[in-house]
Amino acid sequence: MVVHGRDGAARIRPTVEVFLAFLKLGLTSFGGPIAHIGYFHDEFVRRRKWLDEAGYGDLVALCQFLPGPASSQVGFSIGVLRAGLPGGLAAWAGFTLPSALLLYVFAIGAASLTGPVALGIIHGLKLVAVAVVAQALWGMARTLTPDRARSGIALAAVALVTVAGGSLGQIGAIAAGAVVGLLISRADPSTGNGHLAFPVRRRAAMVAFALFAALFVLPPTVAAATASQALSLFDAFYHSGALVFGGGHVVLPLLQSQVVAPGWVPPEAFLAGYGAAQAVPGPLFSFAAYLGTVAGPQPNGPLGASIALVAIFLPGLLLVYGMLPFWDRLRGLPFAQAAMRGANAAVVGILAAAFYNPVWVSAVQAPADFALALAGFVLLVRWNMPPWIVVLLLAIAGGALASVQPI
Repeated sequence: MVVHGRDGAARIRPTVEVFLAFLKLGLTSFGGPIAHIGYFHDEFVRRRKWLDEAGYGDLVALCQFLPGPASSQVGFSIGVLRAGLPGGLAAWAGFTLPSALLLYVFAIGAASLTGPVALGIIHGLKLVAVAVVAQALWGMARTLTPDRARSGIALAAVALVTVAGGSLGQIGAIAAGAVVGLLISRADPSTGNGHLAFPVRRRAAMVAFALFAALFVLPPTVAAATASQALSLFDAFYHSGALVFGGGHVVLPLLQSQVVAPGWVPPEAFLAGYGAAQAVPGPLFSFAAYLGTVAGPQPNGPLGASIALVAIFLPGLLLVYGMLPFWDRLRGLPFAQAAMRGANAAVVGILAAAFYNPVWVSAVQAPADFALALAGFVLLVRWNMPPWIVVLLLAIAGGALASVQPI
């Protein structure tokens, strides 16, 4: 809801309230998108009572249905509910900027890390990526491929991505998974009872959809015609954000194909930054700020970080903003839920392929590497240790190992 008052301060107050609430979460929310949804529930349903249980479940269902970073979309939508579009932008900024700034600082400092111990620390961060992606793959496989049919979709996605490669293979796998899901899914659709009155007009929603489509189609054409690296950078991250289902770790293979394959970011720098991203709170999509900073062609540095960060979040936010007035009707359609079950199963296969290459083959080069990665996985899965502690432990272990036997 939006507070209407005669003076500007009355109109600004709820937006500031939203920003401060999400800034606190952006500084403290470790653990990835599933944990973030839990933090949001505690803060906005239980404590602040900005929405009720049923409405929150409805909102989470919407954001899981759409491509993009689910937890950031939930936060953005809560901000819109509370203070309109300015509130949504305030929620995104408060939740995202702390992690983005930390990863920008890491990117600047990583270039000065030299010597065996420093390189060992970087290698330890690459091993963190092995452990964290393995944990994500394990959890997603148990949730999204609970039967033979969806396990088969995941295996077929692995094969398709391995043979086709690149973004086209990943998009094809998700599309094929959705089609197969329509054909074979027999699970009863789950429906929620929450109803949320978002202050979003249908005309504004259609503008958001049109802008999403225009930014998906036009930048690659214009970039090719003008040889603009800035547009190419924007397009690479925009497409990554627009095509990822599940958010979080699932964006890894898309980003790898967009920035590592063309030679913008070296594989070792990519995995080191991905490992560092596990040590910071907030959304994992903030990894884009690191990649935009270290990308080889200009623009990079602060301008590259800003372009990459905005581009990767923008499609998901446009889509959820456009869907807010229509979600109640769409979410009850059985065919939509069946298609999403198949697409989510394909996502598991895509992540499995990315776990092998580039994550495993670039990081695990010796028995000691395997031992450290396995230890990190056990600490995350069995000991439920916070990811930032695992990051510190494996970075220290990598530095200590390099001091005895240089990487």
